[in-house]
Amino acid sequence: MTVHIDEADGLRRMRFTSAWCQGAMRIDAPDRLELAYAVRMSAWLLFHDLQSLGNKHLVTLGLGAGSLTRFALNVLGMQSSAVEIDAQVIEACRTHFRLPPGTPGLDVVQADAAEFIARPGMKRSIDVLQVDAYDASVEAPALDSEAFYADCRASLREGGTLAVNLIGRHMDPRQSVARIRQGLRPQTVWQFPPTEAGNVVVIAHCGHVPHEPTLAARAAVIEKQWDLPASQWLAMARRTAVAPA
Repeated sequence: MTVHIDEADGLRRMRFTSAWCQGAMRIDAPDRLELAYAVRMSAWLLFHDLQSLGNKHLVTLGLGAGSLTRFALNVLGMQSSAVEIDAQVIEACRTHFRLPPGTPGLDVVQADAAEFIARPGMKRSIDVLQVDAYDASVEAPALDSEAFYADCRASLREGGTLAVNLIGRHMDPRQSVARIRQGLRPQTVWQFPPTEAGNVVVIAHCGHVPHEPTLAARAAVIEKQWDLPASQWLAMARRTAVAPA
């Protein structure tokens, strides 16, 4: 697989062999979440105590241009890990997308993400798990089986949250959500409407669901502190929340 880097109007993008954008970085604001789906992936914040993020571990499966990992590390101050199977992608992130090597609190692992998350050592080690793994064709999510989501559940600590980016020519989000429910056994599922690019973000939380006043208060803090549209997330979630099967 060949990694292509292009740049226009201050935006640097990563592509593979297809026209799909695998990630983007604003050159003068490298830690900002630039793509709409990446912003929505951060809706997991509403389920967590914002004062304790520095003590939590976030893992992203699929590195892309490193946006989700940089945001968690540099903006949220979390212990951050990224798992990427392709060495070229890792190298491109370090040379073009400001992913620093040897940084405290950051662990970049070259591995198959499904095998990584199934390792015995990963059990009950993750607070937030972000799944954003695709091959060059982007036909369907690379990791989307009930067995995979069961391994995700085993890796999450009490009160953990899964965020999934669903996109592809042959992707059916209803089937994916059904597999998430069966494998992950979450307390609540939010399925956001597609972005303009076609990404469907799903947030599945495995712990206590905060009451509405708590969610609203957190949304206000998130908007003020990180300029993220948390109130919009809540509005979308109220329309799409699905009780566990």
